[in-house]
Amino acid sequence: MVEYHIDRRSGVATYLQIVQQTKQALRLGLLQPGDRLPTAKAVVTATAVNPNTVLKAYRELEREGLVEPRPGLGTFVRRSLARPEAAADSPLRAELAAWADRARAAGLDREDAAALVTSVLDERFRDGGTAGTTTGESTAGAATVESTNGENG
Repeated sequence: MVEYHIDRRSGVATYLQIVQQTKQALRLGLLQPGDRLPTAKAVVTATAVNPNTVLKAYRELEREGLVEPRPGLGTFVRRSLARPEAAADSPLRAELAAWADRARAAGLDREDAAALVTSVLDERFRDGGTAGTTTGESTAGAATVESTNGENG
């Protein structure tokens, strides 16, 4: 189950933060087809957002074909965005975690590290994702979704 963390100072609409965090969990394999998303009530309780905001996010995810509502049961994941290379337990994630540890030890704060990662990703992924990459290089995005895997429910 995914736990949403809303940053009210980010300038990103709350419903989009929910959509983005859900997609991130889908990409990392933290949510799988058949998993149930938290109820709107649970998200409201945890984040103090308006229930309509949660429903708007879930409708957007449904429009994109990622989730489906089941009346009386909840909203369930329809399809995954996960790729083995981007899974939560992948070697790329481990390399990125090690890099983040080195960046922190070097004195970079979260914002500095995020800016550095973003600039490298922008550079490496422009021109269809092939610019500046060579054999042996790897790039990956950082995850901000906290979740727990377990039984649907």
